[in-house]
Amino acid sequence: MDTTLRPTTAGGTGGTLGTRPNASSRLLPARAADVVDDTAATNAAAAPATAAPLRGNAGPAKISGGFQDQVARAQQALDYLDRVATQLEALKGELTAKLAGTRPGSRLQLEALVRQLAHTLSTRKKQGGGSVDHNLNYTTKPAVQRFRIRGLDIGNVRKSAPQSISFSVGGVGGPQMAVNIEPDQSNADIARALDRALAPMGVHASLDDNGELVYSTPESNWSSVKDSIAVSGRGRVTTDEVPANLAPELWNVSADTGNADALRQSLREVVQALERVHRSQAAASNAVQAASVQVAAAETPLPDVTFAADDFGKAAASTDYESLVALTSALVGVSRDRVLALLGLR
Repeated sequence: MDTTLRPTTAGGTGGTLGTRPNASSRLLPARAADVVDDTAATNAAAAPATAAPLRGNAGPAKISGGFQDQVARAQQALDYLDRVATQLEALKGELTAKLAGTRPGSRLQLEALVRQLAHTLSTRKKQGGGSVDHNLNYTTKPAVQRFRIRGLDIGNVRKSAPQSISFSVGGVGGPQMAVNIEPDQSNADIARALDRALAPMGVHASLDDNGELVYSTPESNWSSVKDSIAVSGRGRVTTDEVPANLAPELWNVSADTGNADALRQSLREVVQALERVHRSQAAASNAVQAASVQVAAAETPLPDVTFAADDFGKAAASTDYESLVALTSALVGVSRDRVLALLGLR
């Protein structure tokens, strides 16, 4: 018999996925952002440690910290996307009513909704779990910041071929990576060559929908990249962020008349953003559901305590030296609290 007594932590077992109110069978992990009462936390810390249920020799299923982080990010992304979707729906209704003229005098309400949405979008990096990008797309990987490098677009790169371009990111004397550009390379080949050269420095290159070069780096890395990229023969280069598709702070919704075209454009942006948000909600929800299935499959059932007690009794009844040594070793460090916790399982 190979059994292990494991202490639990205050507050229950980690990694358990609970059910979120008002969400269709969505399973959620405990989140670090949840508010915990200070008094309860203090009392829990002061209470004596209790023992976890007796586990069989298969051992408890363990979920990696990276897996838990991914689930927590997905849940945080869902909370954020739900809030954005609600605001977009309200804004869509207000813009539609404004254009139809069915709700006169609603300018102040419309302006308030636009300001609210702009504020919510500005909090994305902190409240989106790091998994919602600037266009409200959900990704299981950390969100990235897309940008362009002035003077290093596809046209200029091709015009100067053949050439060798060296890049560095960071302070003077940092590592440099070089790439050779040949005249017969296609635009896609050039983008892949630049990507291979920049990847070791945490930067990637690709072609956007218009066939132009666009660069990217994790948002958490953007502050250390944006002003520190150097190119051979040019020194430090200027980077420009690729703007988000949804920019309510630029909308003109304050005029009561003569503003129909601007309102229609704003409505189009809202509708397109809603479509992206709904896709992102589905993707994040699927990620949480898949995680719940993985956790359920990994759970180890408790062994039968009666069988364990019988095995222990048989071993204790033996008077040979090896049995006594095994029993003595197994009981070292077993406190009264652990024994009571074990007995409480019956």
